[in-house]
Amino acid sequence: MEPEKTNHRVPIRDLVRYYLRLGLLGFGGPVALVGQMEREMVGGKGWVTKEEMREGIAVCQSLPGPLAIQVGIWLSYLRGGFWGAWAGGWAFILPNFIIVAALGALYVHFGGLPWVTAIFYGVSPAVIALILHSCYRLTKLGMDDWLQWALAAVAFAVTWIFLASGAVGILYYGSLFRARASASTTSSLLLGLPLLAGGGGDVPLGAMLGKLFTFFLKAGSLTFGSGLVIVPFLEKGLVQQTGWLNEREFLVAVAMGMMSPGPVVITATFVGYLVAGFWGALVATIGIFLPSFLLVLIVAPVLVRYRTNLNVQGFIKGAYGAAIGTILGACVLLGRIAVGDWLTALVTLVSLVVLFRWKVSNPLLIAAAAAIGLIAFPLLQPTWVFVK
Repeated sequence: MEPEKTNHRVPIRDLVRYYLRLGLLGFGGPVALVGQMEREMVGGKGWVTKEEMREGIAVCQSLPGPLAIQVGIWLSYLRGGFWGAWAGGWAFILPNFIIVAALGALYVHFGGLPWVTAIFYGVSPAVIALILHSCYRLTKLGMDDWLQWALAAVAFAVTWIFLASGAVGILYYGSLFRARASASTTSSLLLGLPLLAGGGGDVPLGAMLGKLFTFFLKAGSLTFGSGLVIVPFLEKGLVQQTGWLNEREFLVAVAMGMMSPGPVVITATFVGYLVAGFWGALVATIGIFLPSFLLVLIVAPVLVRYRTNLNVQGFIKGAYGAAIGTILGACVLLGRIAVGDWLTALVTLVSLVVLFRWKVSNPLLIAAAAAIGLIAFPLLQPTWVFVK
């Protein structure tokens, strides 16, 4: 049977308006953002069909780079063409870039932001609940038969083999078996100065910007599995290989990505600011997102042309199942960072109940979780937050 489709155009200004709002108010990481797009663009606005949404998720999950922004570019291309894709995609990124760059400036100026730890303590378990709830919605959208579930299980297992191998590599090759010269980078932060290649202040700014752009361009081009799976790749490069950040600074950067609206890999903006100020934030952001635009805009026209082909439909169904498994595997990884005591476990559980029982907006849930963190962190003083 030919897939359901719609060919109507959406004005670019409407796409920009929608993605500016999503980038400002969309919390919960890639799966939650994709789930919100599915809920609003399929069920609410009727801009895309369920089949088009499922195609976008399957294809974008099969490409390297962050999932949420790629799905946004895909849907913008379907409804707004080439220029709609560019406009919608960058509109999605812009609010989060401004927010995280500002937080990076505050972090550098004040030598740290103590309240970030408290907010992360409350918000991160709620983010895990948002991811799980959205993943449930996505399984209802596109998981049709036993083979897709089997592929999801295989992808989940393979994800864990990859992550376990990375953990072994960290233990053997990482900081536990070698001294890390991080004192100079820490002192740079405390002085409120941007980091330059692990404290090498003699590195010219232009050369540093080139290194940042190249690193994040590679991260966006070669890492499969959405923004959640890019996190281990970034840790290996930023902490172990270049020494631009120490482990705690890296976890703070990841926390910024999880706590702020929009795509999780906006972590790149925060890292770029710590390393080379505003221009570092700008080139890191462009570097990590640019491959998504190029890849989707190459693949999208081909798939749209051959979407009724049985082989293309078969690929989409198989890739969709693998996408669900990969996302769940990465979600468990983030859960190990976010849930470390009875309160964070309770926040995750209560958040899941609230999401399944009532239609609570994501910003409201995140705000409530942040308030819990700000109140509970000084009282409980958990020592495991931002500690490996």
